[in-house]
Amino acid sequence: MKSISLTSAVLSSLVFSSAVMASDDCSDPVADWQPPETLRQQLEQHGWEVQRIKVDDGCYEVRGIDKIGNAFNAKYAPASLRIRKLEITFGQDGDAADYLDRNPDQKTEEPSAVTKPSGE
Repeated sequence: MKSISLTSAVLSSLVFSSAVMASDDCSDPVADWQPPETLRQQLEQHGWEVQRIKVDDGCYEVRGIDKIGNAFNAKYAPASLRIRKLEITFGQDGDAADYLDRNPDQKTEEPSAVTKPSGE
């Protein structure tokens, strides 16, 4: 009985792990793909240096350097050119906060000054 439950557990994990791995693939029809040069231009407009664009698992895979000097690898859906995966190798001056989605119209509160009570 233990071997049946162990076998089913192993098979279940294999099915779920292959489903997770398949989610990195792009499934856009080739007829809908935009040219890789369009993606290159968009990235270069943001100050990124594109070293290579290739097709991997149906996605555009891009390798390059961002405007701060951090190396990046990214996957883009070829039809929409939306980013699917981004890996960044931060250099000395790199900070993950540089990649947070910020709404420029949204006002953020400035931190208030900390004051100490008199006598301290």
